[in-house]
Amino acid sequence: MEQLSMEQLNVIAGAIMITIAALAGGFGNAMVISRFIEGVARQPEARATLLVQAILGVALVEVIPIIAVAFGIMKVLNIL
Repeated sequence: MEQLSMEQLNVIAGAIMITIAALAGGFGNAMVISRFIEGVARQPEARATLLVQAILGVALVEVIPIIAVAFGIMKVLNIL
């Protein structure tokens, strides 16, 4: 069995980081938007307030995957 070099391990680690970041961001966005839709269905007059909170929620959920993708790219390029 062939040993993996450090460069190959860095590429695998970076790919795993990017994949998990994409999945986590997708699930997080889905949860925020589903709660927004649920809130509007329960209380339609609060739509404007809920929309602002949903947009802020999506923005905060997206920050972590973006940082993880940046670290994954740095790991793939062997910068980190």
